[in-house]
Amino acid sequence: MAPGIEGELTVLPMHAPLLTMIKPGIMRLVKGGADTDLAVTGGFLEVRDDQVTILADAAERAEEIDVVRAEEARRRAERALQERESEISLAQASAELQRALVRLKAAERRRRRGGPRPGQPGV
Repeated sequence: MAPGIEGELTVLPMHAPLLTMIKPGIMRLVKGGADTDLAVTGGFLEVRDDQVTILADAAERAEEIDVVRAEEARRRAERALQERESEISLAQASAELQRALVRLKAAERRRRRGGPRPGQPGV
C-alpha cells in the first residue's frame, strides 16, 4: 500500500501501467511473504511491465526510526509553528511536523505488529 495523493493505493501483480504522486505517509511493501513499513515524505510511484518503481523524497524503514529523535523533531516543529516567524518558516515547520508525525506513526505500527523477528527476511 502507498499513500497516493488521491488515497491509499495497492499494487497487485498484473497491475495496469500507472504513474502517480505519493504524499507523506506510511508505505507498506510486501515481498516474498515478508512485509516492511516505510515512512515516506512524498515522491512518485510508477507501475510498468509488472514492476513497481518508487522515487521517494525520503524513505525510512520503521525499524530504523529513532523514536526519541522523531519526538524531539515533532516538538521543535510544533514550537516553530506557534512562533510564526514568517510564511517560509511556517511552511517549513509544517512540513517538518508532518514528517515527524509520519515517522512516529510508522514506528508505532511496527511496535504494535511486533516487527520482523530476528532471522526473518526483510524486504
